[in-house]
Amino acid sequence: MKMNGKGFTLLELVIVMTLMVLFLGLSGVHFANHLPSAKLGATGRELSGLIRMARIEAMNKREERRVTIDLNRRTYGMEGRTGRAVPEAITISVVDPVRGSLHGGEYDIIADASGSVAACEIILRNAKRTLRIEIDPVIGAVVVKGDGERD
Repeated sequence: MKMNGKGFTLLELVIVMTLMVLFLGLSGVHFANHLPSAKLGATGRELSGLIRMARIEAMNKREERRVTIDLNRRTYGMEGRTGRAVPEAITISVVDPVRGSLHGGEYDIIADASGSVAACEIILRNAKRTLRIEIDPVIGAVVVKGDGERD
């Protein structure tokens, strides 16, 4: 077959399409990290993972571990580790079974050597969604529940 120089070969088209898909995929991930709902979900996963990690470390080392949520400074962290800030668009509050709903001050979640953690509920909200991190003291489960869209 003779090539007359007009048009593109199949190989050239495949290479261009592959590069386009790669660039679009990377830009989608980049922009998704800046969405408020992505930040809310990431904060919820990070905080629940930190509580789970404190519980596991407490059982492994046979000593209590403490996760502190500072509602005024909008930070959270485990003792002996670098704390994390709650993103600006997200509000955080804690519902304690004894003290009720807390919107200020510090709240400690303590995992003892047996791995038990006191019950509480951490509420993370942005303009459209609410996440609830529920801690079950009986089995030690840390469950993240989304309420979906808010009115």
